[in-house]
Amino acid sequence: MSADRVPDCLFCRIVARELPSAVVKEDTAVLAIRDIAPRAPTHVLLMPKRHITSAADLSVEDGELLGRIFAMGAEIARGQGIATAGYRIVTNVGTWGGQTVDHLHFHLMGGRAFGWPPG
Repeated sequence: MSADRVPDCLFCRIVARELPSAVVKEDTAVLAIRDIAPRAPTHVLLMPKRHITSAADLSVEDGELLGRIFAMGAEIARGQGIATAGYRIVTNVGTWGGQTVDHLHFHLMGGRAFGWPPG
């Protein structure tokens, strides 16, 4: 699903500034905020301002948006001092994938080593 805004969506409400958040960076299409329950020393959520339910709802037309999200993530990683050592960017899709908010978002995590496989 893709819409400008879904009234009962937590992240749509954060984008609309109806709920508080610690904004790290934003542009006209993407908002980056600190995760309220960080799993790493650096844990930032990158989300489109337009409501997209999950990565399963992306299309070829969303390519520019995804480029902006990943470019912003790289810029934040450099600014947080985690780019050289490395970091992880991940999105969860659906219940079994661990998605808890039905608004596309990417977790940018760094500042410690991560194992594989995750979860």
